[in-house]
Amino acid sequence: MLMLPFQVLSEDLLAPVTLSLQTAGVALISHLLAGVGLGYILSIKKLPLRFILDGIVTLPLIFPPIATGFLLLMLLGRHGFIGHHLASQSIEIVFTPLGVYIAAILSGLPLIVKPVQSAIENTTGSLREASFILGKSELTTFLRVTLPSIKRVILTGLMLSVGRSFGEVGITLMLGGNITNRTETVSLAIYNAVFEGNFEKAMLLSALLGLLSILVFFAMNKLNDKDQRS
Repeated sequence: MLMLPFQVLSEDLLAPVTLSLQTAGVALISHLLAGVGLGYILSIKKLPLRFILDGIVTLPLIFPPIATGFLLLMLLGRHGFIGHHLASQSIEIVFTPLGVYIAAILSGLPLIVKPVQSAIENTTGSLREASFILGKSELTTFLRVTLPSIKRVILTGLMLSVGRSFGEVGITLMLGGNITNRTETVSLAIYNAVFEGNFEKAMLLSALLGLLSILVFFAMNKLNDKDQRS
């Protein structure tokens, strides 16, 4: 059966777009839970080894992604410090979608953790103290006082972190391996298309990422406008 060019192109785009959307969903949930949790933990001034934890969380933001990916490859690979234990349990990370998910989560995590940490340190101190004086527990204070007071910061951080994860290349390349129809994200598909000389495909995928970036930009502006009115 003859296939029209746009049909072939659509099928060729389906796998990376689907994987990227799945990755964004995993990153969103992970950043919401781990990002807010780590931000809260790092806001505790007297936390033991706080500096080390802060450095680990911030590392993907300041360290070259390809180098970060290499370190993770050495750590999580089949013969790595953690990877060989996982391999003995038939859990593979490198060159699998799981590796792509981990790369996306780690690359965007600092963009949600640091704003949440800063917001808790700078805007919720007196509110939390008042809650404690009224006899509320740490958990109740966190859920009913801290989280509502920084919800806009959390939303903005999530948009930035998931957007960063959606465009991740360096760490994903090392952990995922850029395997067509398996670990090829939209960003890697653009790289592959340019390398193959398929500029039409690269342009289409770039336009998709561009549209996503514009949507995030307008959403952040809308949040900022609401903050200024309130």
